[in-house]
Amino acid sequence: MLRPFFLWMLLVASVFPFGNMCGADPIRLHQENGHYFEWREKPTLLVTSGEHYGALLNLDFDFVRYLSALEKDGLNHTRVFSGTYRELPGGHGIEANTLAPAKGRYLAPWKRSDQPGYFYGGNKFDLREYDPEYFRRLKELLAEANKRGIVVELTLFCPLYTDGEWDVSPFNAKNNINGIGDWPRDETMTLKHPEVVRIQEDFVRRIVLELKEVGNLYYEVCNEPYARKVPADWEGRMLEVLREAEGELPQRHLISLNIANGARKIENPPEGVSIFNFHYCVPPDVVNMNFGLDLLIGENETGFRGKHDFLYRSEGWDFLLAGGGLYNSLDYSFTVEHPAGDLKEYRAPGGGSAELRVQLGVLKKFLDQFDFIHMLPDEKCVRKVSDGLKWRALSRHGEDYAIYMRVPIEKRPKKIEEFLRTGINAKMILQLPAGKYRAEWISTLSGETLKTDDWEQPAGDHESLTPEFDNDVAVRIRRVDPSK
Repeated sequence: MLRPFFLWMLLVASVFPFGNMCGADPIRLHQENGHYFEWREKPTLLVTSGEHYGALLNLDFDFVRYLSALEKDGLNHTRVFSGTYRELPGGHGIEANTLAPAKGRYLAPWKRSDQPGYFYGGNKFDLREYDPEYFRRLKELLAEANKRGIVVELTLFCPLYTDGEWDVSPFNAKNNINGIGDWPRDETMTLKHPEVVRIQEDFVRRIVLELKEVGNLYYEVCNEPYARKVPADWEGRMLEVLREAEGELPQRHLISLNIANGARKIENPPEGVSIFNFHYCVPPDVVNMNFGLDLLIGENETGFRGKHDFLYRSEGWDFLLAGGGLYNSLDYSFTVEHPAGDLKEYRAPGGGSAELRVQLGVLKKFLDQFDFIHMLPDEKCVRKVSDGLKWRALSRHGEDYAIYMRVPIEKRPKKIEEFLRTGINAKMILQLPAGKYRAEWISTLSGETLKTDDWEQPAGDHESLTPEFDNDVAVRIRRVDPSK
């Protein structure tokens, strides 16, 4: 009798791998320092170079190969749009957009009806019936990410930027059988039309119910609501529904709001929000601006600076050493035909490459070596650097110092070659307490140790010479005699 039961259990486990995630504690803010995460009982930074958010809704995208590519380089995060929003091929200056599935390959949360007429091929949607295939694929994606130590941001909504997005939206009356959406596109994400608000609220509740046992997940209410001036009362209502639905669970998921492009001071953080995400944070002033909240500040989209890896490598180092807890560089080398992110020639408003992912893996590994929960941004540990270099630091004063140095560069350089420099040998004047120290200089490209220095000093200045480097370099300084 035991053998058939055992075989039956194996069958269940293979057919329903999502069950393996039951009971997993969701990622949360670290109890000692809310600027960072805690996951799987460890302090955690989320660092990645991710595709353009279409891994779920684009049936042609192989998310297993994609997630494996992230895992290979030591990255642990991806951002996924829920499918309530999609784009058209060729839109937004993106040549091969994962968020723009081909005809017949768009997976929305809702079932297709038996009535033809969807704008981009196939039948119209029935907004009162969910598609079981949608939740099966969503759970499979989350399970595959979980296997690889990857946390998923699930972004529930996105404003309709152009008429193109409205043409293909299930919320457009032309695309559903429910008579919903006969209004201007910018009224879709408002409280003006209760019939669509009810559909949106029900979707939020259903998502929470379906994913209640997932650990590698947090929710973002809406991507870039400020881009189309989505009313605060609508976003507030979706947040309220999300919090109410989560409130019934024994273990709640973190909730994020996308606040602004660049920087904005958050005056009155809404209750229940733990993550405040920003886009295009160059320079990362937004972290210091909101550091007093003791909540996590993230940058979950980059771009519009050019394609060169140095732009987004340095942006990540700057943001995390400013005290940020999440960095997601948008990576256009991932496409349907290149799910492992090996496309080199592409047309897009940003960057991304296999090489950049290795470099961001170096950044994550570098910071993971520190007790960063007990570190703070430090503007005083370096008194001076030569050659006009810029620097940032995190430190546990008198114990550990993470310092990053780079050439200065404009936010959107017209000719990046005018800023890049090779063969740099620089001096750095440190200001440290008395003690014995060891410095390990690290290549930001490979993680290789370039040079090691040991010294003993009284309190005050110490001159440190860099190894020769191109464009940027990092150094870890550790006190080797215990402080008293």
